[in-house]
Amino acid sequence: MTTSQERIVPTDLRIEMSRSYLEYAMSVIVGRALPDARDGLKPVHRRILYAMHELGLTADRPFRKCARVVGEVLGKYHPHGDTAVYDALVRMAQDFSMRNPLINGHGNFGSVDNDPPAAMRYTECRLQALTMDAVLRDIEAETVDFADNFDGSQQEPTVLPARIPQLLLNGSSGIAVGMATNIPPHNLGELIDGVVALIENPEITDMELMQYIPGPDFPTGAQILGTTPIKEAYATGRGSIVMRGVANIETLEYKGRPDREAIIITELPFQTNKAALIERIAEMVNDHKLEGISDIRDESDRDGMRIVIELKRDAYPRVVLNNLYKQTPIQTNFGCNMLALVNGEPQLLSLKKFLTVFLDFRIESITRRTRYELRKAEERDHLLEGLLIALANLDAVIRLIRGAADSATAKQEMIERFQLSELQSDAILQMQLRRLTALEADKIHLEHNELTLKITDLRDILARRERILAIIQTEIAEIKATFATPRRTLIEHGEGDLEDTDLIANEKSLILVTEQGYIKRMPVSTFETQSRATRGKKGTGMKEEDAIEHFLTCCDHDTILLFSDRGVVYTVKAYQIPVSSRTARGIPIVQMLPIPREEKITSVVPVSEFLDDEYLIMLTQKGFIKKTALSAFASVRANGLIAISLEDGDSLRWVRRAKETDSAIIGTRNGMTIHFRTDRDQLRPLGRATRGVKSMSLKKGDELISMDILPSQVIAQMVAASEDPGVEDIDDTVAEDVVVPAGEGPWILVVTTGGLGKRVPVTQFRLQNRAGMGVLAIKFRKKGDRLAALRVVNPDEEMMIVTNRGIIIRQAIDAISSQSRMATGVRVQKLDDDDAIMAVAIVPASNGEEELDADADADNDVVELEEV
Repeated sequence: MTTSQERIVPTDLRIEMSRSYLEYAMSVIVGRALPDARDGLKPVHRRILYAMHELGLTADRPFRKCARVVGEVLGKYHPHGDTAVYDALVRMAQDFSMRNPLINGHGNFGSVDNDPPAAMRYTECRLQALTMDAVLRDIEAETVDFADNFDGSQQEPTVLPARIPQLLLNGSSGIAVGMATNIPPHNLGELIDGVVALIENPEITDMELMQYIPGPDFPTGAQILGTTPIKEAYATGRGSIVMRGVANIETLEYKGRPDREAIIITELPFQTNKAALIERIAEMVNDHKLEGISDIRDESDRDGMRIVIELKRDAYPRVVLNNLYKQTPIQTNFGCNMLALVNGEPQLLSLKKFLTVFLDFRIESITRRTRYELRKAEERDHLLEGLLIALANLDAVIRLIRGAADSATAKQEMIERFQLSELQSDAILQMQLRRLTALEADKIHLEHNELTLKITDLRDILARRERILAIIQTEIAEIKATFATPRRTLIEHGEGDLEDTDLIANEKSLILVTEQGYIKRMPVSTFETQSRATRGKKGTGMKEEDAIEHFLTCCDHDTILLFSDRGVVYTVKAYQIPVSSRTARGIPIVQMLPIPREEKITSVVPVSEFLDDEYLIMLTQKGFIKKTALSAFASVRANGLIAISLEDGDSLRWVRRAKETDSAIIGTRNGMTIHFRTDRDQLRPLGRATRGVKSMSLKKGDELISMDILPSQVIAQMVAASEDPGVEDIDDTVAEDVVVPAGEGPWILVVTTGGLGKRVPVTQFRLQNRAGMGVLAIKFRKKGDRLAALRVVNPDEEMMIVTNRGIIIRQAIDAISSQSRMATGVRVQKLDDDDAIMAVAIVPASNGEEELDADADADNDVVELEEV
């Protein structure tokens, strides 16, 4: 009895693990996960298409059960699970997954809601016409190599003879071991134009190719934001492309109830699950992460996609839509990773490299096809030459055959006598008698002549590369004419990043700053318009020793410039200031900005846009004024920027925006005003770190209290009025109230600390030279009353007045009568004995914005209104 002896081979475990893992990794990379750059297919897709080709499932034949195809693929070529094969087959039939589907499916093949397809026993399939003409054509012409299948019983193609860059056409995605690929789909017509451009100019660059292939073209349409990521992906093989769905804002009309604004989504980004998207939006609305949405429903049907997002009445549609872009997959990124197999090795490819690999493969395919056709033509012509010899020596051939003992003898004798080959001798012996007619003889001569010309042409093709390139152009031009479709994905040249301002409604707001440095923001709609001489309602909660220092209106997207008494400017976005209720105190400014506690904010200026032709007019407590370009403050450091140079004991008090042709009007506590131009003759532009010039001469005991800017159009009106002999200036000595026509404005709004106010036509404030005494703006009715505010106002505007105790009233400008300079004014706000008007803010005209619902305002009043 003998026993076989086993031999133990010592092996380093690290080396063995490394070798085994590398073999496994390469098996996955080459055999399963990554597509071939030549035909753009993974092995499973290639085997499915080839099996369907063998089954004869062409586009002009009836459908066959998918189970039949899957069984064919499993039995012959793909020794894996049937689920993997069926999933790959289904994807090649989905028009929302493939830009140009390769398989024509019949039945339920899934949906964009991620619904699963029906079982393979229910669905049917066949090849698309594009697949037959552009992927599988000429496969029998020895254009590609064949290899043994898994058990050596069959032969399968290692690559399909694709006539188009299929990898870029339909894209591909896959995860291998240690690497992954994600290639976006493209437009067929654009790809063919790119191939033609590469043929005509082999030195073309990736960026030049983008003239023909501007970017991916996704089967679900949607939009691509920005071209920079596309350029990066095409040049390096990697990039993140921003995709955004197509959404429009529409007004839904209902019978019996008010119309509503709605966002209608008609296209979604590639590979976005519609049902999951709707579910996520609903969850975010319930969690109050998305505001302004009242209802969401899916109205999609066979005619197309339609997701309706109905909005609340007070919602801003564009802001809601921007938040949807920011927080949901309606806007998402496609991470390009252009990895494919080139000569069996994974390579990261640029756009030009993709097309170059495909073009080289196409040249090789046509060369092999031409050689195949040449060989077949030469073989056929060789037989025809033998037949022609037999026809030329017909009687001798017949006698030779009749005299031969058997066919082998006849064959050998013909070879020796007429110098024929064995193939020619066999063809003569098999020739039918009807071929001996004159007509058949002519056909043989004609076919021989045609073959001679064809052989010459095929040899010329093989000898000249330009002939092959011309054939490629002709073939792909035919494919483009038959199968190309318009682009579905729109490429927007703007970048896709959403700014914070895109997510916030640009509403009108009030900003209050108290003397002790508290700041807060409130919507203007918090305060409804009230009648003149009413009390108003509480606008802020303050400590007893605190008071309102600054009060202005702006829009939430504005940049707020805060100027301190030391001449330093700080900046903050309006929407960054927390919204507070009417009765809230706000937050300390020092929590938002690096302002020293001993420093005090003395002026606040909102800026929507830093224009080159605008300036900031700065006025100090001692009366120094200067003009500096607004653009100098476009970029303010986090710790502030010096805006003006100050003398010892002086402080910056007022800052206003103005243009070169505007004019400034300055008021004092005792009611004196001066009006002068802000052009270069009176105020030349100065840099930031300068002091300025004298603005006004003050009487003893008087002080500056206000400054505002009059636009250049007003100056033109004043010049025209001064030339009118019927217009006289009001003498300062006139004591009685003089009521003047209201006109069309603008006016100078004059408000006293005692609650009196009036509108004065600007024409009554004549232009003077800077540094003068000025003229009187108001005659005070009570002793101790002083000027509180001097503002330029226009028609349709409103004003908001705030008192030392934080009482705010909002009223229309036209509710205040127009009077002369020497008039005492009318009551604009009813004040308590210990209260006084502190500041006035102007609310610009609404410009057609929707008013708040009256019922909502009434409810607001019930909840929040606090009479003081």
